[in-house]
Amino acid sequence: MTEYHDSGDPAPMGDPEQPAGPNGMTRRQLLRHAGWFGGAVVLTVASGEVVSHIADSRNTTAAAAAGSTTVNGALRFVQVSDSHIGFQGPANMDVAGSFTEAIRQVNSLGFRPDFVMHSGDLTHLSTATQFDQVKQMMTGMQTDHVFTVPGEHDSIGDAGRAYRQTFGKGTLGEGWYSFDTHGVHFIALVNTLSLEKLGHLGEEQIEFVRRDLAGLPSDTPVVVFSHIPLFAMYPKWGWSTDDALRVIALLRRFSSVTCLNGHVHQLFTKTEGNITFHSATTTAYPLPKPGRAPAPTPQVVPARKLKDALGIRTVGYRQGDRELAIKDERLA
Repeated sequence: MTEYHDSGDPAPMGDPEQPAGPNGMTRRQLLRHAGWFGGAVVLTVASGEVVSHIADSRNTTAAAAAGSTTVNGALRFVQVSDSHIGFQGPANMDVAGSFTEAIRQVNSLGFRPDFVMHSGDLTHLSTATQFDQVKQMMTGMQTDHVFTVPGEHDSIGDAGRAYRQTFGKGTLGEGWYSFDTHGVHFIALVNTLSLEKLGHLGEEQIEFVRRDLAGLPSDTPVVVFSHIPLFAMYPKWGWSTDDALRVIALLRRFSSVTCLNGHVHQLFTKTEGNITFHSATTTAYPLPKPGRAPAPTPQVVPARKLKDALGIRTVGYRQGDRELAIKDERLA
């Protein structure tokens, strides 16, 4: 797992017990170890259970968790997704420009995120030039760490080898990893390598999740990142993961689980018992709603409306108040 700092140089792994970033996180912790527009989905962690509700501008606690620059000990991170650097088409004639706008928005949030997670499809055709371009662009994010998971567009032709050479240093297996901070356990999964059977984790990765979760108390809040949804949003279009139920079964004993994905280029939320799934929007171009088109092809919208379909996601967690706040913001 390569961590990019403002200089753009990969951080050496160093001593796994030395602090790797903000709030004293160690590198070993980093390796062991997010929606509606116009409002925030506040996930309150209490008594081992996450309870969600929609907050508005009057919810000052959520606003503090998501955006205050004076909160001590707060964890604040950003999810961006589906930048598709290298795409050329009428749905967005300048994906690099809209991704630059997303980066500018991250840098204008009013706080410095502890990390940024890009949840896949960094590139459109997984070429060396595209990987280099998106890597250089992300060094402009004013954050301590940038983490990624691959999309299927990052795995074209080589089963993700070029992606791992650029972004996967220090990860396990074919690019998965986990980390802990502020009492929350994060897992980053790879479900995009089988283009013939899109949405697949595989035996080795499922065993990694089993071992990774084994020692955690059941009241630990868990957040899972993946590119393709871990629920059956629309299997006909590859908007599902065929063996995800085996991972979901491992997560059932936890009182609070949040799964954050990209891939579908639109906001969607689903709750199944203790597990809530949030699909993120894109910085590139919209896709149709499930079943409302013959295929999930890029949608052309009026130029003035494009930014309304694009955006970023901010997540805030203040350890003292034990609140996790998720908010999706338009680029407009």
